[in-house]
Amino acid sequence: MEKKGKVMMMWVLFLGLVLSSCCFSGCFAAEQNRNKQTKSTTALFPLDRIGSSVVFPIRGNVYPDGYYYVALTIGNPPKPYFLDIDTGSDLTWLQCDAPCVRCNKAPHPPFRPNKNSLVSCSEPICAALHVMDDDNYKCEDPHDQCDYEVEYADQALSLGVLVRDAFPLRFTNGSIVIPRLGFGCGYDQHVPNPTASKTDGVLGLGNGDSSIVSQLRKLGLTRNVIGHCISGRGGGFLFFGDALVPSSGVVWTPMSRSSSADKHYSPGPAELVYGTKPTGVKGLLVIFDTGSTYTYFNLQAYQALISSVRKDLTKMPLKVVDDNALPVCWKGTKPFKSIQDVKKYFTPVTLSFGKKARFVIPPEAYLIITSNGNVCLGILNGSEVGLENLNIIGDISLQDLLVIYDNEKQQIGWAPKDCNRLPKDRDDEDLFQAYTTNMGILTEQLPPANEEL
Repeated sequence: MEKKGKVMMMWVLFLGLVLSSCCFSGCFAAEQNRNKQTKSTTALFPLDRIGSSVVFPIRGNVYPDGYYYVALTIGNPPKPYFLDIDTGSDLTWLQCDAPCVRCNKAPHPPFRPNKNSLVSCSEPICAALHVMDDDNYKCEDPHDQCDYEVEYADQALSLGVLVRDAFPLRFTNGSIVIPRLGFGCGYDQHVPNPTASKTDGVLGLGNGDSSIVSQLRKLGLTRNVIGHCISGRGGGFLFFGDALVPSSGVVWTPMSRSSSADKHYSPGPAELVYGTKPTGVKGLLVIFDTGSTYTYFNLQAYQALISSVRKDLTKMPLKVVDDNALPVCWKGTKPFKSIQDVKKYFTPVTLSFGKKARFVIPPEAYLIITSNGNVCLGILNGSEVGLENLNIIGDISLQDLLVIYDNEKQQIGWAPKDCNRLPKDRDDEDLFQAYTTNMGILTEQLPPANEEL
């Protein structure tokens, strides 16, 4: 659902919920629990599960695709779906035949829910999400379904109902579980410039109660920690839980509790530094958002950046050129083949969060080489897309970094990383099995799910 050059998942209007429901233990406990329904998660899951993680391969790129996604299997029998990873929103949803009023062409057929999967508006988490937009929200009839509506900055829209179904997952400790998680069943999608999408929906990884990871945490399956490593060469990996968090080498900074951050992942106010020189721009409200392809600065920061870049390039063999890919581009004496050909002409940009936490954006994390062989600036003017004073760190500037959102300790961390390789100290057989299994190959018929908890 991410669109090239458009910031997504920032101003999300929720009219619905996601329910955290029951789980079923697979593999290690499937046989002993198959005929023993229980309402206790303690009986289903070993105590050490909370220290385990789920890891997924990431596919995609900044240019030309404009998004990164993972493959998840959902339902019973499980079927694969490609979901755009988005740390800027909570709700996970996919196109749904409920029936489908208006659906876009996607890699897989729309999900078909069963009649017993609907979430009621009386569920506490439904009320909690409605209250985000309406303090006076009330569920008039507890038998009513829970509707949702999500709207994005580029006017894209998804409407649907909340359902719950099976999400088979393999953990890094070798176990397989099949939790029933809540997600959006989108039967009506509106996209301003409809094209065939390479994803079936969105994987919401925000810190709200409706996110998939929050649901897993409430079920005692893993800690509420999310990490992603996006490769500049395309691909990478995503994980839930803290088993893959490095014990050292990570720059940590507290998550901002400012109401201006609107519950998004924000390291707090930042100062903009160009090279080693302060630009004089301070107090920038910064949000990390994998739902945005590019990085966006507010007007003041953007103008300061453009001024500094143009001053740097006055004596360089680059000329301004029009390119449909992005607003600000340059050409060389001959077409560029890679960022390596041109990064020497550009200077690192740094966002300084306090005295110790510095988020460095090297040229390769804010430039792209287009199909025309031009180099373009991947930091855009946020005021042109209605972001006002908000500053978004998008996919382009998150490349080749391990970024961790620790909702347990309320901190964000990052460290340079070869994202084409799994963490070396965790490169064991269980991790490999979890990685390959969660590619979306859990497609066998599942045992029946447990009763609701």
